[in-house]
This record gives sequence, structure tokens and C-alpha cells, in this order.
Amino acid sequence: MSIGLGSAVTYIAPQSYTLRIDMAANSSLSYCATQVRRDDHDRFLTALFAPAAIREDLFALYAFNLELAKTREQVSEAILGEIRLQWWRETLEEIFAGNRREHPVVGALADSIETHQLDRTLLDRLIDARTADLTDDPPADMTALEDYARGTSSGLMQLALQVLGVRTGDADTAAEHAGVGWALTGLIRAVPFHGAQGRVYLPQDLLEAEGLNIHATAHDRNPEKIRRIAGHLAETAANHLRQARAIRSRIPKKALPALLPASLADVYLARLRKAGYDLSDRRLEVSAPRRQFKLLWNALTGRY
Repeated sequence: MSIGLGSAVTYIAPQSYTLRIDMAANSSLSYCATQVRRDDHDRFLTALFAPAAIREDLFALYAFNLELAKTREQVSEAILGEIRLQWWRETLEEIFAGNRREHPVVGALADSIETHQLDRTLLDRLIDARTADLTDDPPADMTALEDYARGTSSGLMQLALQVLGVRTGDADTAAEHAGVGWALTGLIRAVPFHGAQGRVYLPQDLLEAEGLNIHATAHDRNPEKIRRIAGHLAETAANHLRQARAIRSRIPKKALPALLPASLADVYLARLRKAGYDLSDRRLEVSAPRRQFKLLWNALTGRY
């Protein structure tokens, strides 16, 4: 089976995966797939390893997550962000009541929820977790940051598992740890971006221990001190990834597409270590072919 989606990774399988670049027109992509490909390319790539029949359900879920994640960037005041998140809460309420609002993501999400009986609690948690994005205050400590990561990332992985037909305690545990590891890795890499906006996701206690101004922009902070904090977060992320893999033998193979982001976290963490956690180092960027190859290799070997 050959799947060509834009200029994205394609896999051909009866027995194994083959990676190639397909320059097909973007018009072949659904709205949700287009949004995920543009704004969450890593998850777009991982979704391509799911069976074709349910791939669009993953794109719908990931597009919903994007709608929530970009709330802060699309509003000028926190109250407007709250209104936007409340709109999604009410939208979910209507979906579970059998109604659908006019929105390009809502219809696809409703189909995914209905087809796979997605957990309402996890969906609500994705929305609630994003309220933390509306404040400029950093998380109090690592525990608070990990809780944010669970709410925004682990729950999404657990929902992806449900789309894939995997509902086991072990799989949920793996998704919880893999989700935290993935989110922490992303937050480290995004420090310059968030700092330029006056946003801080580094734990307040670690910032204070280093004598850093909590609300300073990235350009005003001491790079060496930021490196130490980034290294601490990276160690925590790596520990969560190890815990996710400690039970890999008990995870069904069909769960792999939901957990594959963990393999990319390894690539990003390795680059961070090599750069000495210098977040301005251009070598932190990982090319699409490198990421595609990593995903292909892990898919072939059944690893995440």
C-alpha cells in the first residue's frame, strides 16, 4: 500500500516500510491533515504510520489540539483566550449531545469521537490544561511543569491510543511518560520563542535558584544559567522516556503510531546535549529527512 500525502513521508507496506518523498499536490490533503502538516509536522509524520482507515481520525485529534495550543498566539488578552477555550468546551458538550457546530475541525473531531468512543475526560483535560498558557507566570516547580505536560501531551497520546484501538493500563502508562518526555523536550527547544513573547515555562524555583529574573525576555537572561536549567529539564525528560520504554514489551504493536513522538524526542535531546544546551545553536534543528528516517527505523524495529 502506498500513501502519498503532499511532500510528506510515504510508506509502502506489505511487509516493510519504505521511505520516499512524494511531491503530490497539497490539495490531496484534508483540512485537518493540512493544518497538522504545517504546524505540527512531527505528529503529522507519526500519523502516517497508522492504518489508512483511521489516519484521518488522528489528524482530526491533532488538529483539535492545535486549535487549543494556538489560543495564546491568537488573542490579545487572557479573557479572550478564556472565551476561546470555553467555546471549545461548549463545542465538546454539543458533540457528545449529538450536535455539531460549523467549524472545519469540529466535524472531523466529532466523527473521530463517535467512531472510537473517545474519552470525554481526556478531551476536557486538553482544554483545561491550556488555561496555563494564558498567564505569564511560570510553573512553580518541576512537579507543576510535569502536570502541565501531562495535561497537554500525555492525554493527547492516550487519546491517540484509543483511536488506534488500544485501551490498556500499560499503554496509558507508557503514553503518560512518553507524553511528558515529549512535552518537556519541546518546551526546552521553545525557550527562545517563548522568551521573546515574555512567556516563561521554566520552573520558578529553578529560575530563582539561579538568580534569574522570572519575567525577563530570553535576551536578558544569563545563557550559562539557562543552559543549566535546560539540562535539568532534559534529564527529567529522558527519565520519563526511559520509564515509558521500560514496559515496551507489554505494549501492543498497533499502539506504535501514538508513541512514536518519543523516538523524535531522543533525536532532539541528543542535539541539545551535543550543543551543551545552548538554545541558540543552529545545530539544534533536525532536518525532515533525518526525522523521517528515525521514525521509519523505529517503525521497522517496533520501538518508540
